[in-house]
Amino acid sequence: MLPKNIPILGFLFNRLLANLPLINKLCLVKFIIARPIEEDKNEYSVSIVIPARNEKGNIENTILKTPSFGKFQEFIFIEGNSHDNTWDEILRVKEKYKELKIIAAKQTEKGKGNAVREGFELATGDILMILDADLTTPPEELPKFYDALARNKGEFINGCRLVYPMEKQAMRFLNLLGNMFFGTFISFILGQRLKDTLCGTKVLFKKDYETIKNNRSYFGDFDPFGDFDLIFGAAKLNLKIVEIIVRYKDRQYGTTQISRFKHGMILLRMSFFAARKIKFI
Repeated sequence: MLPKNIPILGFLFNRLLANLPLINKLCLVKFIIARPIEEDKNEYSVSIVIPARNEKGNIENTILKTPSFGKFQEFIFIEGNSHDNTWDEILRVKEKYKELKIIAAKQTEKGKGNAVREGFELATGDILMILDADLTTPPEELPKFYDALARNKGEFINGCRLVYPMEKQAMRFLNLLGNMFFGTFISFILGQRLKDTLCGTKVLFKKDYETIKNNRSYFGDFDPFGDFDLIFGAAKLNLKIVEIIVRYKDRQYGTTQISRFKHGMILLRMSFFAARKIKFI
């Protein structure tokens, strides 16, 4: 915005004002990065990580409703100190479906983000998937995520619940407003359009996750949910982020474990921190 190297003013105009919406249209220099994307015809093995806390009634349906896709599938249940015998149900399902590779592990710490990371450490597949055990994002949708990644349509695939009409109890009104706000704010931070940053279903190659993990110190290990940890990490790697539209269903068992205001404030602090590290560095 300011082509002269003027102390203080240069920082104010070129680092702060130049990144603000509308004002950025006044910049004299813009960068566009392009690279070829070729269709990939390979088949990949898949690890589906399922964090599960107080989700006993959904465990078997996770297996029954997930279609077969990819070269090989493994299901990784990470049980988070439940009070409804979720762990016993996971062991029962593992024993019942011996023809499938099902891994059962107890979470060593707290929070969905930690559960996802522990599940990823156990994964052996080429592609890593997160599936919430509440099944509000139907497992039947997972092949669309696989195809988008395996066919090179994107490098980080994120679910989007905010397009199709939702079932009545799927998302409370304040949660919907929060999701819309964070979608807009994170899109501004990343410079990539994202409509639903908080959808739990996220898919990426294991090799890319390993790079994100190795560079996690850049943002800090402070995301208890795991969503922003992966999104910010993918953006830092300049991965192409693509959203897959899914239908958001009512929960059939259990209750939501999201605290709107408490968790909303944590997400807001993380967003401002990421804005400083990505947008205004």
